Amino acid sequence: MARNLALFVLQACLALLCAGHAVAEDSTGIAINDGSFKCLSQMTKVKHFYVDNLLGDLDATVAVAKSETGGAYPPGSVLQLFAGEVMIKQKPGFNPATKDWEFFELDVSPEGSKILKRGFVDVNNRFGGNCFGCHAAARPEFDFVCEQDHGCAPIPVTRAMFGALQKTDPRCKPQPELTAEDQKSLAELGEIIKAIMEQSKAGK
Repeated sequence: MARNLALFVLQACLALLCAGHAVAEDSTGIAINDGSFKCLSQMTKVKHFYVDNLLGDLDATVAVAKSETGGAYPPGSVLQLFAGEVMIKQKPGFNPATKDWEFFELDVSPEGSKILKRGFVDVNNRFGGNCFGCHAAARPEFDFVCEQDHGCAPIPVTRAMFGALQKTDPRCKPQPELTAEDQKSLAELGEIIKAIMEQSKAGK
């Protein structure tokens, strides 16, 4: 029950907070397909999110992620907060408007990952959410990456909620056990998402 709620919450977070991107047509960047994505626990955890590097430059990615003063992420950097939401740093010049970050929405299951949508700036989901709009608010030294003190608009999700939601990644085997605190956090997150959805409907 808790895992089903978590998956629903994850989908709602993706839809309402930051999701919905068109397929990029430029083929000159890093080749990315369904097999490019890992279970969160197979990535490297830094603070409250996970990182990787598709080009093998993981140390450089981790160094920027750990920096308190910011820095430019190297090409191939993968940043992931939830199982179904990813940003990947493309090659220099690939898309200057997003500082070369490409955003992805994934469908995740025990069988793996499937890219649902991907893109950059001018693509919105059915709720009007746009990842570029979220990340563009980050101060320049933080390279489009949002954390609590990076200048981005706050979202009503606590670190405990992030942690509980990350444990529900269905690609990870074995599945970590959800504690009572995790289940409480997921239930609270479910109420927050329910309220956001109701506000969204009321605003139409």
